[in-house]
Amino acid sequence: PDEQTMQSIAAFIKQRNLDRQALDALKGKENITTDGRTIRIFANIGGREDVENVLENDAGGIGLFRSEFFYLGRQEAPSEEEQFAHYKEVVERMAGRQVIIRTLDIGADKRVDYLGLQEEENPALGFRAIRICLHQPEIFRTQLRAIYRASAFGNVGVMFPMITSVEEVLRIKEIVREVREELISERIPVGNPELGIMIETPAAALISDELAKEVDFFSVGTNDLTQYTLAIDRQNEKLSGFYNPHHRGVLMLIEMACKNAHQNGIWIGICGELAGDLELTKTFVDMGIDELSVSPAKVLLLRKAVRTL
Repeated sequence: PDEQTMQSIAAFIKQRNLDRQALDALKGKENITTDGRTIRIFANIGGREDVENVLENDAGGIGLFRSEFFYLGRQEAPSEEEQFAHYKEVVERMAGRQVIIRTLDIGADKRVDYLGLQEEENPALGFRAIRICLHQPEIFRTQLRAIYRASAFGNVGVMFPMITSVEEVLRIKEIVREVREELISERIPVGNPELGIMIETPAAALISDELAKEVDFFSVGTNDLTQYTLAIDRQNEKLSGFYNPHHRGVLMLIEMACKNAHQNGIWIGICGELAGDLELTKTFVDMGIDELSVSPAKVLLLRKAVRTL
């Protein structure tokens, strides 16, 4: 490369290092807007290997622990002990910062032979997530036992995906109560995790006033909420031009869920890709969103944005 190109590269590297230093200076600072409102900024993870990144970027907690990776690429479901050890390690390493574990969120688009999932025409609208858990309660109970045991070692929340009705939530709470009482009767230490649901279907947003009476928090899964609201298959490349998470219909559903959460005294967060979309940070803060959960690498960028609002 010629000298001009070399100078451009050097200037780019210098600026990148300055930007990184400016972000690093935000570690330990609070996520407070200029008018004094605090927004919790959490991180999304897929397993214990991501925790170091979460701590390095000074996230306030883990807003989405995707547990489905335990279930992939194996011949049988993970045991209670295996899951417990994994969750416990993450919870202990987070040292009091909240860890929100999402229960199994998987469908026929993934090959998991031991779940007996048959190929489906449209797996996004099929037998998946909480529907599998309620249909195969032994898998669900094993995971809940592991989570509740880990909750004795720190600050844990549990959230349930793909909710569309109050009846599902009531059934989940019944199973949760049974599992907790079972562990207590076995003299196994348990905590008392917050229970939340994902708002990722239009149905959940539309009845969020009823759902909010049954849980401790909402977490908006904007990827699926956008897909289901706009009737667009995210896997279909031909439709990528129609996939618009900024669509007014999507934002109206999020705002509705936010309003209903607060009217019922519970908190609400966002854990989909939109949580890290800096074009929407002000919109979400103005709505009253309490928590944004993003990839660890986006935590400090989001803190910077929040502190300028």
